[in-house]
Amino acid sequence: MASGWVALAAALLPGGSALRWVPVLAFVCFAPGLALLLPRPGGARLEAVALAAPLSLAPAVLTATSLFLLEAFSVGVFLGVLAAFTTVAALLPGVPLLGGAAPPEVRDGSGR
Repeated sequence: MASGWVALAAALLPGGSALRWVPVLAFVCFAPGLALLLPRPGGARLEAVALAAPLSLAPAVLTATSLFLLEAFSVGVFLGVLAAFTTVAALLPGVPLLGGAAPPEVRDGSGR
């Protein structure tokens, strides 16, 4: 939940520094999707990690496009909006994955 705010603070560091772009890139690529999908009850964590990047990039692209159309884009505003979205998403329950749980007949080991 705090990764967005850390990325926003890292964006204030001098340009070109790895301490600046690594947290920002990691946040934009993974944090919103993980906030939507985790915590996962049971063993569906692999599916959640596999979906984290596409689910993270979707709100990032929508946010960036909206800010460009409003002629209000800046790195600070972009990261602030995405961090607020991620914080709210982290406070909500995770999105259920349809294939995340095995059918009952497979889980009990009977195979029928």
